[in-house]
Amino acid sequence: MSQGEMKYGARMIAEAKLEAVPNPSKQRDYVVDFTIPEFTCLCPISNFPDFATIRIKYVPGDKIVELKSLKLYINNYRDREIFHEQVVSTILDDLIEVCEPKWVWIEGDFNVRGNIKTKIRATYGAKPPDVPE
Repeated sequence: MSQGEMKYGARMIAEAKLEAVPNPSKQRDYVVDFTIPEFTCLCPISNFPDFATIRIKYVPGDKIVELKSLKLYINNYRDREIFHEQVVSTILDDLIEVCEPKWVWIEGDFNVRGNIKTKIRATYGAKPPDVPE
């Protein structure tokens, strides 16, 4: 491998796109709950890293998110300059576009920065009555 060539992991992350697969249990509603404790992105103003825990809950429709694609997609943010609010909104928009879920809830729980703790939450769709908090 030449010095300027990307290693396979970096290449996979750079080429990442969120993907969906058929829902194997679409005969019933159920909640998928992800916790992503090592989220990283860059502040668009300072370029300092921001760290967060991203939580995603969703009720699938005909498709579910493919987990490896989610991992690579999330890791793709590590070199992106993006505001906290935009992180949550972009992830939500991408999940809606790819998976067409019945309901989604996303939280970005960002680490303290400059003495300020930030949590951003966004939802899509009507929450089914039997979905636990």
